[in-house]
Amino acid sequence: MIVTVLISCVILGSIVGFLAGLLGIGGGLIIVPALVYLLPMVGVSNEVIMPMALGTSLAAIVITSSSAALAHHKKENIPWPLARQLMILIALSGAFIAHYLSSEVLTRFFSLVVIVLAAYMLLSINASKERSLPATYLLQLLSFITGIISSLMGIAGGAILVPSLSFLGLPVRHAIGIATACGVMVALFGSIGYIITGFNHPNLPHWSIGYIYLPALLGIVITSSLFAPVGVKYAGKLPVKTLKKFFAVFLVVVAIKMMFG
Repeated sequence: MIVTVLISCVILGSIVGFLAGLLGIGGGLIIVPALVYLLPMVGVSNEVIMPMALGTSLAAIVITSSSAALAHHKKENIPWPLARQLMILIALSGAFIAHYLSSEVLTRFFSLVVIVLAAYMLLSINASKERSLPATYLLQLLSFITGIISSLMGIAGGAILVPSLSFLGLPVRHAIGIATACGVMVALFGSIGYIITGFNHPNLPHWSIGYIYLPALLGIVITSSLFAPVGVKYAGKLPVKTLKKFFAVFLVVVAIKMMFG
């Protein structure tokens, strides 16, 4: 079963890595529901399935988003002065909050927020207009909220930042680049939080560190780190807006499945 999970995560990582580079998402919106399905195969109890899926997702995103951010940096897609402002507060993690919520609450929260984000992405994807960015404190508030929600959902925050920054007037490629860079910080502090809060939990499976399951993590990052630069390469060639629309529909399906499955 461990080998099955490892192979499945290798395949999963290639998809996640490509989408991370292409759309500026860390891949948590795909990784989390996949791990919720895969982890019971290795005997993970219902009590810790969701925290382990979230923690493992964030740990994988550290590597995936780092690879994508480096590729975006080389293509000058990251306006660093603005990115640094957002990264200051976005690093504040909600992982400690997640530790005190039940698996059912986390699942419901994940599903509802995904549906809201997908709907917003569909409605606002064509709303990008040239305009001045809002005051710094509003951008920092956006980054603070993004950091908390992202850690609770096990994502990098791209699904929140990309449509939000695009709507506020930032070019789509720059929004994707900033989301990728900020995702590294969200995932880093979030995964550390899940390691600490899950440390010495009695129901954790073998080969885990806190709420991070190492075989799944290894399988994902083997391929995600390789495919993230490929996604960045195609970000300027493929119809990104159209892909986002299809991806938003996919997110709604995933959320509904998790809510009622």
